[in-house]
Amino acid sequence: MTTDRRLLDWLLDSDPALRWQVARDLADAPPEVWQRTRASVATEGFGARLLAQQDADGQWAGGAFFPAGFFGSGEAERPGQPWVGTTWVLKDLREWGVDASALAGTAEKLDANSRWEYEDLPYWGGEVDVCINSYTLATGAWLGADVSRLVEWFPEHRLADGGWNCEAEEGDSVRSSFHSTLNAARGILAYERFTGDTSMRDARHGGEEYLLSRRLMFRASTGELVGAFATRFVYPNRHRYSVLAALDHFRDAFLFEGTSPDPRLADAIEVVRSARQPDGTWLQTTPLPGRTWFDVDVAEGEPSRWLTLIGTRVLEWWDAATRTRHRPEAAAT
Repeated sequence: MTTDRRLLDWLLDSDPALRWQVARDLADAPPEVWQRTRASVATEGFGARLLAQQDADGQWAGGAFFPAGFFGSGEAERPGQPWVGTTWVLKDLREWGVDASALAGTAEKLDANSRWEYEDLPYWGGEVDVCINSYTLATGAWLGADVSRLVEWFPEHRLADGGWNCEAEEGDSVRSSFHSTLNAARGILAYERFTGDTSMRDARHGGEEYLLSRRLMFRASTGELVGAFATRFVYPNRHRYSVLAALDHFRDAFLFEGTSPDPRLADAIEVVRSARQPDGTWLQTTPLPGRTWFDVDVAEGEPSRWLTLIGTRVLEWWDAATRTRHRPEAAAT
């Protein structure tokens, strides 16, 4: 364990959704310890609170992506969007580690009752937005739904430069987006993890190469920073890209495949390292606007346990791999 003890204690003083990841990734806790904590996410804290909001028809807030009655309401005119609909809740529960058994019957209920706001399409078939489809692919794999249409959809909708862009479906862009490409890669990786099916791995690798070739934050055309969003870290990040979110994905992907970190991540690593405060924490930036069921992290400017978990595990992973790469015996093999 390399994490400072005081920082570790602060991180462990948290909701089970976060605490089990701290125990696994930073505290080197035995599997039986962090697995026990992970199992409690469905019955305590954030996870239990979200599960309690599920409608009888399997949805949350009466809608697939937006809550029922959103369009035409005053809420639709306010900044941001509500984060209380079915897709966002299932994304949170999945990423917090809730076991699919806690949602027994949900896949079937959504198949019968939930339709996308876009053209009234059936839920598990997805729609046209890359990010929405990435969440649906991963969540469907987690809950055991039939997502075969999406397994075909992702390779078919990659752009010529290797990634994806939500705006491409409307004919507004022929170039990939950092946001869309990362969400697609994360969705495909989650699908692989849940199902063991690697048929989309080449597509995922192509999207990852799109990001790597730009060192996670630079425009291919000018070499300039792609946008301020890349270096502003927020939790929950929902759909929002940042180099921290991208690095967390690459850590996950390289560990899953048993490969070494790509050297092209180095610039992004230094951005994350430079954002770490003297006490080892990372600060929350501006939370994404929109209605939520409840807050799961701190206000802007405060130390964030979620960002500190992610930032710390990314740096520890990178630094450990770098030390291994630079050992004389490693160079000699």
